[in-house]
Amino acid sequence: MLAVVLAHWALRQGVEQVQADWRESAPPPARLQAAFVRELRPSLPPATPPRSAPPAVPAASPSEGLPLHRHRLGEGMPNEPAPPASAPQERVPLAHVESAASAVLPPALDLSLPATALPVGLGEPGPEWPLSTRLDYRLTGNYNGPLHGTARVEWLRKGAEYQMHLDVEVGILLTRRSSSYGLLTAEGIRPQRYVEETKVPLLAPRRATVQFFEHQVQFADNRIELLLAGAQDQASQFVQLTWLFLTGRKPVMPGVVVDQPLVLARKQYAWRYEVVGEELLQTPLGELPTWHIKPQREAGGGDLTAEVWLAPSVQYLPVRMVLRRDADTWIELQLNRVPLQAEAAPSEATPPTRSAP
Repeated sequence: MLAVVLAHWALRQGVEQVQADWRESAPPPARLQAAFVRELRPSLPPATPPRSAPPAVPAASPSEGLPLHRHRLGEGMPNEPAPPASAPQERVPLAHVESAASAVLPPALDLSLPATALPVGLGEPGPEWPLSTRLDYRLTGNYNGPLHGTARVEWLRKGAEYQMHLDVEVGILLTRRSSSYGLLTAEGIRPQRYVEETKVPLLAPRRATVQFFEHQVQFADNRIELLLAGAQDQASQFVQLTWLFLTGRKPVMPGVVVDQPLVLARKQYAWRYEVVGEELLQTPLGELPTWHIKPQREAGGGDLTAEVWLAPSVQYLPVRMVLRRDADTWIELQLNRVPLQAEAAPSEATPPTRSAP
């Protein structure tokens, strides 16, 4: 009986892998290359003016549902009436940020430009996007006992193309790579493919692939659903939050809510993240002020709920993350090394000429 059970299990594993390979008839893009040549040190966060009409499509309230569409690549926004201008909101200053001589962003970025001056469609994304960046984390957690390991995040970009790779190692017990591939647009990150591969000793690797299309998403189990507008995958969501706060598209203050639909391997959520408040964290860069951001509810059903702590003085990058399934199953990532970045491209390194006020 045991032999029969094992044979059926092996057959099921093989069938699932064949299905995954069939869905991935086109292999993922080759990994982008970047030379991480400089340390990213804390400096004052950029001051951004309030935006009365952000370019991103506003999400509907939960009672109305979220719009189930995406705009075609390369096209601008439809001619819809602009939303009414909101009252200006001042960013809450971080009390413990110390002054620094260097700028947080590449010098070509001019955050005083109005929202309408931002690029529309694909084109060549501006320097408002973080340069290629590597972050190393210490991993702790609990899953039927304590977990210890390491994790590395690499955000890679070239022109309008991006890749996001999260590599996790838990001793010799488990390795997992989560990769997001897609494009940078005027509305933020547009994922095209998410791949998650898990390796456990003595077992065949397990791979889950999610494909994003213009109006639909295909989950790892082959189901297809309408795609929530602006949806992110499990890896790209963190850079999308960074971009929203870094460019002032969302104000940073306690109680601010960000509607960010999230696509996991087998389900999508009309997710809402809330800025909980400020917290000081000890890091390899010293004591850093951060904003604690978490979903307004838990995922449930075995899916992971992610909390993140973004540091304004290092380009709103995540210095701490907690992935939680339940009270007894969780993983925490804490920055354990100074982040590294690539140099700015020549087009991003030349400051624009501005007339005196």
